[in-house]
Amino acid sequence: MRDLKHLYEFENLLQEANNALVQQAKNEGGIALGYTCYHIPEVLLNCGNCFSVRLRAPRTGSMDIATYYMSAFLCGFSKAILERAIEGGYNFLNALLASETCSEMNRAAEHFELLKLVENDKFFLSFLDMPFKIADHTVKHYVTQTRNKILNKMTEVYGVDTSDAALLKAVEEHNEVCRLITEIGEYRKEDNPRITGYEYHILNLVTYCCPKSLILPKLRETAEELRTREPDAKKNFRAKIVVVGSEMDDPDFTALIEDSGALVVADRYCFGAMPGREEIKINPDEDVLTQICLHYLKTSQCPRYMSHEKVQERRDYVKKLVDDYHADGVMYEQLKFCEYWGYERALASYVMSNDYGVPTAAVDRQYTASASGQLRTRVQAFVESLEIKKIQKERQAKENG
Repeated sequence: MRDLKHLYEFENLLQEANNALVQQAKNEGGIALGYTCYHIPEVLLNCGNCFSVRLRAPRTGSMDIATYYMSAFLCGFSKAILERAIEGGYNFLNALLASETCSEMNRAAEHFELLKLVENDKFFLSFLDMPFKIADHTVKHYVTQTRNKILNKMTEVYGVDTSDAALLKAVEEHNEVCRLITEIGEYRKEDNPRITGYEYHILNLVTYCCPKSLILPKLRETAEELRTREPDAKKNFRAKIVVVGSEMDDPDFTALIEDSGALVVADRYCFGAMPGREEIKINPDEDVLTQICLHYLKTSQCPRYMSHEKVQERRDYVKKLVDDYHADGVMYEQLKFCEYWGYERALASYVMSNDYGVPTAAVDRQYTASASGQLRTRVQAFVESLEIKKIQKERQAKENG
């Protein structure tokens, strides 16, 4: 397949949190609002001249200083974020919005304030209390939190317009991003997809890390390019897989999988598109902020929600991805020491394999997964097992036919 026009540029944008488009937006008077989790409603951070930047720490090396302030037994993502902050990598931020979703990221975020890591007199940090279930009183609490700790702070500190009209405009921009990402993602359902998992990971990731207004024109061009793109005549993969798991902002992990002979056709992880890139439906007769908050609560597939209904919903969701995208198997990945996914990976991978009959592999990884030779071996073995199962299935079908 011919290379996508903007792919190289997108790859470069992902090399730094303070990338070229972030710098451009800042130079044009934009207000950079960092956030740490899906449960911070991204769309709220794009009102007026604000733009959202989901925190990443690409090209992380040593985490010794962060480990000193935290612990060796916490997930690599949280330590990488703190390490990069100590290095001054987030000095461009005007604020950081964090949610009480996991203890590791809470500790990383609170150190921004304790150590005064951002050199900006107006910088503020807000924490949101997150409910563990959806009910009238928990939704009301969540809405109050977002209004008081996000919208009101944006207005008080930076004079940002956070009226319903401003929220609706941000929703409109968000929805266009979602429509384009969804359209591109639909090509992954093809028998011989015209886009690789790596390319899709890059395209989706830049929408989290770059100002929406600046990335949208390039995303539109890419979508138009893909409408007429022809896949290679010969399939360059031996099996299709769905990747499910924890924080995943490292495209090299997807590249590792695809270099091992698989094609990643769907994803369900933090920084992913499912959930993450669904349009927000607004009823003009209901409160706008409440509808936005409900959207994020209802679409979340985070394992912090442990009711029987949510656990079952996550399993059914993954099975539907397998069916819709014609996948041969599922890979559950987990960052080492991730509390929530440590439980989810162990149980869900067993259930998917034994109750749903879907071939499944479970791996844990470091934050920078591409450097792991052991991980590569695990992936290669899983791909080979899927290929053998496919051959056996085809042979059996011929014998029965």
